Amino acid sequence: MPRITDSDGVYIHESAYVDEPVTIGKGTKIWHFCHITANAEIGNSCVFGQNVFVAGGVKIGNRVKVQNNVSIYTGCELEDEVFLGPSCVLTNVTNPRSQVNRHSLYEKTLFRRGATIGANATIVCGITIGRYAFIGAGSVVTKDVPDYALMLGNPARQKGWMSRHGHVLKNPDEAGVMICPESGFRYEHSENTLRCLDLDEDAPLPDGLNKGEKSYREFRG
Repeated sequence: MPRITDSDGVYIHESAYVDEPVTIGKGTKIWHFCHITANAEIGNSCVFGQNVFVAGGVKIGNRVKVQNNVSIYTGCELEDEVFLGPSCVLTNVTNPRSQVNRHSLYEKTLFRRGATIGANATIVCGITIGRYAFIGAGSVVTKDVPDYALMLGNPARQKGWMSRHGHVLKNPDEAGVMICPESGFRYEHSENTLRCLDLDEDAPLPDGLNKGEKSYREFRG
């Protein structure tokens, strides 16, 4: 299908609307029927699937992936490498009423680096989703989520911890250390927090660990 390519290497499908002024980083791809409104800020190497809406004032980091049918409303901020699954729902007012104008009261929802939001999940506004947290498909999140937490259900409750590569961490040793089956990275659980012992949370994945070679089911056996 035809695409429009500007001088900064931004790819915009001919069916998409991009309102000026906006900031869109190099290598970002905006596909069919998307609408990016004025004053949005989008980083480098992002991908927006079909029918994505980005409101004015939204800030999106680098290498973010947004799947089909997602609306990102004013008040949302996405750090680097966030993943929004198909048809997940984001909000920006806790108590909306059509008859009450609350445009000046939009609540901030922060998606920290590397967080994953599963398909059809709902994120109630005014909360923070921690770094590398994993929200399961169809879950409804109403409270802050810790780094690396696995959240499932309605309302979502923490069911465990997920590694940076997206694997449930199990079998802690006496020191509370668990190992990711894909990367071999060690994760330490202490006082209801989790941290990676082998790579800083803000560091990029090293070459060789940033491309999957086996499916999730293969690791589960």
